[in-house]
Amino acid sequence: MKILIAGFGSIGRRHFQNLLALGEQDILFYRSGRSTLAADELKGYVVETDLQAALSHRPQAVIVANPTALHLEVAIPAAEAGCSLFLEKPVSHSLERLPALEAAINRSGSKVLVGYQFRFHPGLRQVKRLVEEEAIGRLVSAHAHWGEYLPGWHPWEDFRQGYSARRDLGGGVVLTLCHPLDYLRWLFGEVAALWAFTGRLSDFGLSVEDTAEIGLRFASGGLGSLHLDYCQRPPTHYLEVIGTRGSLRWDNADGAVNLYRLGQEGWSHFPALLGFERNTLFLDQMRHFLTVARGDKLPLCTLEDGIQGLRLALAVHRSASQGKRVDL
Repeated sequence: MKILIAGFGSIGRRHFQNLLALGEQDILFYRSGRSTLAADELKGYVVETDLQAALSHRPQAVIVANPTALHLEVAIPAAEAGCSLFLEKPVSHSLERLPALEAAINRSGSKVLVGYQFRFHPGLRQVKRLVEEEAIGRLVSAHAHWGEYLPGWHPWEDFRQGYSARRDLGGGVVLTLCHPLDYLRWLFGEVAALWAFTGRLSDFGLSVEDTAEIGLRFASGGLGSLHLDYCQRPPTHYLEVIGTRGSLRWDNADGAVNLYRLGQEGWSHFPALLGFERNTLFLDQMRHFLTVARGDKLPLCTLEDGIQGLRLALAVHRSASQGKRVDL
């Protein structure tokens, strides 16, 4: 399969290395020159700086890994060309051009997987199984917390120039760390309403929000909350769930799940899979995308899932700016 990678920042590089690990060799690149990574790894590969020139090589699949605000500049022409799309999260920074992408997909029959890799986390999959089995009864509340130290992400570049810190490229903590908005919806169903506070509370001098507190009401009636920040050291990412008959906790630090059921003594422990590491998520996700692109499987995270996740992120910004609850 001929695969075009659009963008060679840290995530584009990771996808490239994982494709090689999966035995894919027919890879080419579309680069705008914005990446701060060295291009030594690309020697011997076709690299185009014009998108139409890149698409003229007739790739069967395109990995859209450029900055968020530029996703659709690649995704729409690639869909019109009939390519299967791996579309990094969030799908865009705005809903404005998404109808054009949907129309192109409907015309060409392109297949789309959105890059929310936490749907491939074995711990969160275990949480989903336990929730669906009603192991803790009905949802009362769920709380996700994700704090990261932005200057430590990409030590080879000025973090203030990376897309995560730039409004013009679709940055800010809500869009950049939007994974929990997707997996909370995946685990507990649609969100009916939310409220949010956001702020620039670090000492980084960013033009985008670096902290967010979000409250959620699910359509099921259960409540939720989400904390996001660019400041926390050490990095912390976990999920706590309270049900009518027990509790669940997943921690990204060790990947394990702990379950407390009404009527049992102590906690049941579900350890991470042997050999699991962070890249396992991306590797499993890419393996799944290849099966989707070949028509063997349906995507586990659809374009509609990606659009719903973006709607939630934009509703967070709307609530914070207007100072009121947003009904969805």
